[in-house]
This record gives sequence, structure tokens and C-alpha cells, in this order.
Amino acid sequence: MNLASLRLRLMLGFVLLTLIGWGVASIGAWWQTRHNINMLFDTQQMLFAKRLATMNPEQLSHSPLSLPKTKKLLRHHRGEQEDDALAFAVFTHDGQMVMNDGDNGKDFLFSAYQRNGFTDGKLQGDDDLWRMVWLSTPDKQYVVVVGQEWEYRDDMTRDIVHANLLPWLIALPVMMLLLLWLVTYELAPLKRIARQLRERTPDDDTPLQEARVPQEVRPLLAELNALFQRTGDMLVRERRFTSDAAHELRSPLAALKVQTEVAQLAHDDEKMRHRALQNLDAGIDRATRLVDQLLTLSRLDSEGELETQPVDLHQLLQQAAVDHYAKARATETEIVLNAPDAAVIRPGNALLLSLMIRNLLDNALRYSPPGGHTELNLTRNSIEVADNGPGVSREALQRIGERFYRPPGQEKTGSGLGLSIVSHIARLHGMRVQFANRDEGGFAARIYW
Repeated sequence: MNLASLRLRLMLGFVLLTLIGWGVASIGAWWQTRHNINMLFDTQQMLFAKRLATMNPEQLSHSPLSLPKTKKLLRHHRGEQEDDALAFAVFTHDGQMVMNDGDNGKDFLFSAYQRNGFTDGKLQGDDDLWRMVWLSTPDKQYVVVVGQEWEYRDDMTRDIVHANLLPWLIALPVMMLLLLWLVTYELAPLKRIARQLRERTPDDDTPLQEARVPQEVRPLLAELNALFQRTGDMLVRERRFTSDAAHELRSPLAALKVQTEVAQLAHDDEKMRHRALQNLDAGIDRATRLVDQLLTLSRLDSEGELETQPVDLHQLLQQAAVDHYAKARATETEIVLNAPDAAVIRPGNALLLSLMIRNLLDNALRYSPPGGHTELNLTRNSIEVADNGPGVSREALQRIGERFYRPPGQEKTGSGLGLSIVSHIARLHGMRVQFANRDEGGFAARIYW
């Protein structure tokens, strides 16, 4: 038997608890019933003894008077009266029996009398124990004894307890069958869920469907569906990353192969070989940048809850300007930082925010004309990176920020991922992004919150 089965454990537990409860109830019922029967019969004996004690002693002759046996008084003795149900006898104070019930009363022994009240004793020639009550008449001339056999009381106690508990004992197998059906019925949804899990494919992220799920199992089902959703999202991201990488790396790798072939065909043409190697180096840089951006975008897609801390945005912009100083100087472009005197602190991930500003500044420097300028403007609720380049067309402005989108006619190299990364980081930080052409000429990217 597999004790790991929940149904089997419930059944065994129910049987065990039922047997324990039934046993405790039986003992309690026996004790309580026996106590009540003893009180009832003790009261009955006392009342009977008092009634006998009030009889007129003059009516009692000196010869023993025996009444007919109880069962002979009535032709149809109802209740199947027992001879030991109740017996009595009347003695004089010197021990002479003057009256008895005609049954067991004639066997009472006066020697058992010690005082008025209840005692336990035996009858003449009998080893069974009797419950007796002794009571003197008011004139102290006679002693009345009323007895009842203890076995009679015990038998009645047993019969009453048996009558009360037997229906429950008979009903126990029925209750077991009903419980087995109920447990099987209630556990059926779990079996159906297990069958759904067994039959689903590894890439199936559809939620488990089960209408009749116990309340205690609903959290587990909800977490399983959430896990499938996260797994599905991860698979989608991985497929998209693989597809994007395969698509975008095809052109740079083809260009690298072409430049390699040019360098091999150059032979003694140093100028051609030098130019091919320069192009090869530039192509490697572009491919490296593309791979770096693809990996960054993939990491952002899988980013869960951000680990945030207070970030000084003024210091972040200053560091970005310092990092791009050499690149700006190579094109004679001026970087201008405008920021308030007080520090602008905002919770966020410093590494991602730095990457966002670096992409914006790199994009601005790339499209700024030689001798131009790029502005970094910081306010209490926004960051703006602007250049004085040619800007973009109105049609292209609607698609700026999409993955791999580059406005037509662009001469600068790029993958179209930089502004997409910026938009993604901004969303992770609860910020909004706005791209627009400047009235005085150029392009501006504004991050606000």
C-alpha cells in the first residue's frame, strides 16, 4: 500500500480517529449510563423500602408471609420481568423474617444488617453480589430490606449503551464508503490538473484550466500558471533575441568577410590593404557594439524588479560628459551641461540610468555636425539631451525608438537599438520618453517623470 497517497492517508486517519472517538464515547456512555441507572434504582429501592416501612406492623403475622412469584401475578408479564430485578424482605429486630416477595427475598440474610442505608451483600447459597438498602420501621420493631442484583444493573447498562452505539457501528462501513467517494470526488480536479501537465508540450504556456478546484489548491494553481507565463515570456525573449541577433549580425559579418577578402587580394598594394584593414577594424567595432546592444536589450527584457537606490542625476550627467569628452573633441563638438545648483536625487538603478544617458549622448554626438554642440539639460523632473544636427523627418519621428529602426537616408552607422534601449530603461524606472525636432534645428530626446 502506498502510504504517500493522500486519499489513503485520509481514509486511515478517518478510521483511526473514528475508532478512537467511538471507543472514548463508548466508555463515557457506559460510565454515564451506569451512574444514572444506579441513581434511578437506588431511588426506586429507597422509595419501595419507605413504603414497606410504613405498613401497619399489626398486619404482619409471626409466620413468614411470602407473596406469589412476580411472573405468576400476570398472565402476560410485560417487560420480561426478571426475578432479580427487585426483591424485598421484612425482619423483626431479632432477625426473624416475617415477610418476603416470594422470589429472592426469602434468601436475604439478616446478619448483613448493620445500619440503615445501602450495603453490598450476598444471598443465602448465592455468590452474586446484591445492592441492598436497609430501613427500620418508625417503631423500631421491624427492619425492611430491598435488594437488587448488581448483574441486573450491569446488564441493563450494557443493553442501553449497546442500543445507542450499535447503529453508529453499523453505519461506520457506510460512512467509510461515502467518505471514500467524497475524497475521490474532491481529489478528482487534482488528477485532471496532473493530466493536463502530463499532456502539455514544453513550450505550452497556456494556463491550466480547472473549474472545481479546492480553495486550498487555488494558490498553487495560480502560481503554476504564473510560472508558465514567465517561462513563456522568457522563451519569447530568447527566440526574439536569437532572431534579432541572426538578422542583424548577418550584414556586419558579411561586410567583415568582404573586407577580409579585399585585404587578401591586395597583394603588394599597401594602400588597398591598409584601407581594407581599417574598414575591417571599423566593422569589428560595429559588430561588437551591436552584440553589446543586443545583450543589453536582452538583459533589460528579462529584468524583473529593479534594485533601486537614491541616484544623483547631476553627478550621473557630469560623468557621462567626461566619458564622452574625447569623442566630442575628435569632432570638435562642444558638450554643454545645464543643471540646477541643488542636487537632483531620484531612486533608480545607477548602472541602467548611466547606460540610458550614455546612449542618448552617444546618439547626439554621432549626429551633431563638426563644430556643433550637444546640450545636457537637467531639471527637477526631466533630463534632455539635444543636438544641433539635421533632425529627422516627421514620418520617421513616429517610429523613433522602435527596435532596429533607423530613419532612411542615414549615413552614420548604427543598429537602431540605442533609442530602443533608452525607452526600455525609462519604462523600467517609471519615466516617459519624448523625441522631437528642435525649433532652432536639431534633435532632442527628453526623459521626464
